[in-house]
Amino acid sequence: MGRGQRDLVVERALDANLEGKDAGRSRRARSVTVNLAESPLGWLFARGLLTQRQFDAGERLRSDWERSQLAPRVTMGWNSAPQSSSRGGSLPAPDLVGAQIDAKRRFHAAVDSAGPGLADILWRVVCAGEGMRDAETALGWPARAGKLVLTFALDRIADYYRIR
Repeated sequence: MGRGQRDLVVERALDANLEGKDAGRSRRARSVTVNLAESPLGWLFARGLLTQRQFDAGERLRSDWERSQLAPRVTMGWNSAPQSSSRGGSLPAPDLVGAQIDAKRRFHAAVDSAGPGLADILWRVVCAGEGMRDAETALGWPARAGKLVLTFALDRIADYYRIR
């Protein structure tokens, strides 16, 4: 592992989501080791193409994306059994917890603060984890245009998140 990559291996605390009878108990925090260079955002940061502020803004946006559970599911949710109405109507909307609702609100507000035309590159690189070349190709942009546009978008969402 190179000198610069050692700085990108960090310990991250896992959220302890306690519900029901365990909600009052204190629980020892668990952590995982994360290699930040595995994400496209981390790769750009490791090579000096993003500032610490831009990287932190992207990580915050990705965190809100994941907490809000906006990504499409690829398996069935086993949280509760599907309910059908007796009249054959549509199923009720899933009941989101407060943290999910807040994260969804923050995510959409951050993307809106980036401005028109910047949400695509933010979502593709930060949330979906597409590489820069793939994102530029999908958007029909010339090579290296994505990095410039991404830095503009990350600066704007850093302002939204008040990251200095």
